[in-house]
Amino acid sequence: MDKWIALVRLKLRELRLTQEKLAERVGASQGGVGHWLNKRREPDLETMNKVLKALGLEHLEVAVVVRERNENVDDSAANEPVYDITSAFRYPVRDWALAEQVSEPSADGAYPPGMIFEVTDHYAKGAAFWLQVTGDAMTAPVGISVAQGMMILVDPDICAEPGKMVIARIPGVEEATFRQLIEESGQRYLKPLNPTYPKTVFDQDCRIIGVVVQATYKF
Repeated sequence: MDKWIALVRLKLRELRLTQEKLAERVGASQGGVGHWLNKRREPDLETMNKVLKALGLEHLEVAVVVRERNENVDDSAANEPVYDITSAFRYPVRDWALAEQVSEPSADGAYPPGMIFEVTDHYAKGAAFWLQVTGDAMTAPVGISVAQGMMILVDPDICAEPGKMVIARIPGVEEATFRQLIEESGQRYLKPLNPTYPKTVFDQDCRIIGVVVQATYKF
């Protein structure tokens, strides 16, 4: 609940929205919104997701997690489950050839049929998306290594600085390319972590699609 409140407050500041305006968007009273944000009342899951959608956070999912009750709880309630409200962000999985293609939900909030999503606790700055790593160009013998089959989360709104792992478009290459952006003697390159692959000059014809912010194994 605390994370949800913090996120809603942050987005209100970013969007310069008042609690009154948010209340209008979700069909609630200003007092009701104030109660939610000050923890005097707890909204149900449907309302929480409605608020997130009103703030442009359709990619955030709110879930109920059942956990074991603390041993110090009163015996009369010992068999009752404890519900903890938590949140997770879901982003679509894209194809390497269509990495830049943004799939927007329809007016009713539905995405195209068959779209796959992966969930993370990372709150991306932009319209993030997942890619599944193919090949071994980013598999390193030592240090940071991103092996084939791993899922990588790409945020297009993060500045691509030297040292960052990026997804880029290289002229003449059909699919997007996953490399580390480096700079040597004033020249930028796209460098594979696998030393058996050559690095590529990053010139004016190359373009960054996004910065990789997370990598996970999917079993």
